[in-house]
Amino acid sequence: MIDGTKPVLGMRATGLRPYPAYRDAGVEWLGKVPEHWEVRRMATVADLRVSNVDKHIREGESPVRLCNYVDVYHNDRIGARVPFVAGTAKEREIRKFRLAVGDVLITKDSEDWSDIGVPALVEYASHDLVCGYHLAMLRPNGASLDGGYLFQALKESRVAWQCQVAAAGVTRYGLSQNAIRSMRVPLPPLTEQTAIARFLDHADRRIRRYIRAKERLVELLEERKRALIHEAVRGRIDVRTGQPYPAYKDSGVEWLGKVPEHWERRRLKTILRVVDRRSSTGEETLLSLRRDHGVVVYSEHFTRPPQGRTLVGYKQLAVGQLVVNRLQANNGLVFCSGVDGLVSPDYSVFDKTAPLQMKYLSDLLRTSAYRSHFRRVSTGLGTGTAGFLRLYDDVFLSTTVFLPPEKEQLSVLEYVAIQVRKIEGLIASAEACLELLDEYRTRLIADVVTGKLDARDAAARLPETDPLADDRDRADPIPTASNLHSTAHEMAKEAIP
Repeated sequence: MIDGTKPVLGMRATGLRPYPAYRDAGVEWLGKVPEHWEVRRMATVADLRVSNVDKHIREGESPVRLCNYVDVYHNDRIGARVPFVAGTAKEREIRKFRLAVGDVLITKDSEDWSDIGVPALVEYASHDLVCGYHLAMLRPNGASLDGGYLFQALKESRVAWQCQVAAAGVTRYGLSQNAIRSMRVPLPPLTEQTAIARFLDHADRRIRRYIRAKERLVELLEERKRALIHEAVRGRIDVRTGQPYPAYKDSGVEWLGKVPEHWERRRLKTILRVVDRRSSTGEETLLSLRRDHGVVVYSEHFTRPPQGRTLVGYKQLAVGQLVVNRLQANNGLVFCSGVDGLVSPDYSVFDKTAPLQMKYLSDLLRTSAYRSHFRRVSTGLGTGTAGFLRLYDDVFLSTTVFLPPEKEQLSVLEYVAIQVRKIEGLIASAEACLELLDEYRTRLIADVVTGKLDARDAAARLPETDPLADDRDRADPIPTASNLHSTAHEMAKEAIP
C-alpha cells in the first residue's frame, strides 16, 4: 500500500501541499482525510445499472452500438473513436443502458480478479450507444458526485481494491451489485471534485504525451538495432572501417542483391547437418524460443505448464547448435543456442560441418530478406497464415547464403555486440523512465484523490483551454538522448506546470 503521508516527489515545486487539517476517515484503509471531506457509500452518490445487453443480433429488436468489456478495459475514456460493435436491444433496455456523458463504466466480470473494477469515463454519447454485458454503469447523481472525479478515484489502488476483494468466483470472478453499492469513496465538495478531476486530467495528458514519446523512442532504437545487425551480417558495411566494402558482386539470387566480392557462396546443406537426438528421461531443462530473447529456459519466461505430459522424446539441444522453429522461421525464430536442454520435437536442430560462427549464421537468417524467403518457400495450410506454414529441413538446407571468412565473421559479431550494448543501454534508460512515469502517475492520483495533497490552487492556475485536450493519440516529438536520464523530479516539473 502506498504511504500517503509523503508528498509525491516534485510536487512541492508545483504548489501541491497537504491540506491544513485532517480527520479520521472512519475507514481503516483510507486513514485520514481532509477535515471538510466526507466518505460515502457508492449507493448514496450514484445510480448503478448492470447491463444484460449482449452482442447477439435478434429480430424484432432495435439496432444499437455496444460499449463492451474490451472497450472499457483498453480505454480510459470512451470517445467517438472507440470501435463499438453492432448489436440489438429492446427499447426499454436502450432507455435504461444508453450512455450519457459523465457516466463511469467498470468491469464487473473477469477471469482474473485483478481485472475487476477497471474504470472508463464516458466522454461521448449517442441515441444508439448502450452499455454492454459484463459491465456496470455508474451514473453520478450530479448534486454530490462528479463523473470525472469518480473515474479518477476508481483508478486509485485502494479504492479499486474494494472491487477486487469483493469479486466472487474460482475460475471466473464476478462483482455483485451489492458489492458495488457498498464501496466507500472519499468525497470532497463538488466544486473541489471538479478541480481535482481537471487537474489530474491535465497532468495525465502531459504524462501520457511523454510516455508516448518514450515508447516511440524505444521502437526507433529497436529498429536501429535490427538495421545495424542487418547491415553488418549482409555486408552493407565493412565493420572494420565503418564504410561499404571496396568491391561488390552480383549474388545471382534476386532477393539477395549484391554481396561483398570476396564472400563465399554456400548452400546451408554444405555447412550444416540435421541433429535428431531425443531425451529418454525427459529430465533435462525445457527450453523455448522467444523472438526478442533467443533460446530461453521455459520456466523463467512462462508460468503455464508445457503442453505435453512428458518431455520424453523431446529433442536435445546443445550450446552452439542452431535451432529452428519450423512454423515460425518466417518470423525470425532461428537461433544459436547458448544453453543446453530440450526443445519441442517439431523444432529442427543443426550442427555445423564447416568452419563457421553459428551466431553469425543465426543473425543472418533472421534478417528480413531471409524471413521473407522462408515465408515464400514454406508450405502448409493456406497462403495468408504464415504461422501455419512449415519450413521443412530439406527446403531450409537448400537456402543460399554468402559468408565472409570465419575471422571476419568474428569481427562482425564483436562489432555488433558493442553497438547493440550501446543501443540496449539507451533502451534500458528509456524503459526506466517509463517505469518512473507510470509510478509517478499512480502516486499522483493516489495522493490527490485521497486528500494527501491539495490540488485546488494548481487547478486554478491551469489555462482555460488545453491544447492537448482533443489530441490524446497524437504522435509526439522524440525526446533527446539527454532526456533519457531525467530524474523523476525533472519529469514531474515537465509534466505539471
